[in-house]
Amino acid sequence: MEELTFLIRVADSSHKVYANQIAAEMEDSAKARGTGIAKRSPAYLEAKMDEGKAVIALTNDGKWAGFCYIEAWGHGKFVANSGLIVAPQYRQYGLARKIKQEVFKLSQVKFPESKIFGLTTGAAVMKINSELGYVPVSYSSLTDDEEFWKGCQSCVNFEILMSKKRQNCLCTAMLYDPNSKKANQQTSN
Repeated sequence: MEELTFLIRVADSSHKVYANQIAAEMEDSAKARGTGIAKRSPAYLEAKMDEGKAVIALTNDGKWAGFCYIEAWGHGKFVANSGLIVAPQYRQYGLARKIKQEVFKLSQVKFPESKIFGLTTGAAVMKINSELGYVPVSYSSLTDDEEFWKGCQSCVNFEILMSKKRQNCLCTAMLYDPNSKKANQQTSN
């Protein structure tokens, strides 16, 4: 595999030109996997860029390669790292891990006291989250913010989530608590 380098940075308004491409890839990837990523409009992704609440990866020649954004819930008590996507041609380069590391750092800078969480069906993302200090938790440990759960409506598994009264689904809930002993050990190493 050829060695590629990527520029990974906090997205800003100059990156809005990639919003349509990112939104389309999120939707295509969710369809291909039959699960997963909540559907987001290009305008929604652009707002995350404007707010400095997204991380983007570009190739050296300026092609979009990956993306992830953060959202605060429950009056800032919780932060979700959401919408992690890597363009198909750049998968298998470890880019998802690098993006997750950067969006995790961004979450800690913007919301230092918040618990950081994610929902995923992907084993690779679970592994990355574990390396960052996340632990699997029950859904009751996550935000009770109704707006967060509305985001699940575009997932093919939404009916499962609702039939289980939002207590579980096919996704694994993972949480990083900055006040937990294990989390503090992870970040100090």
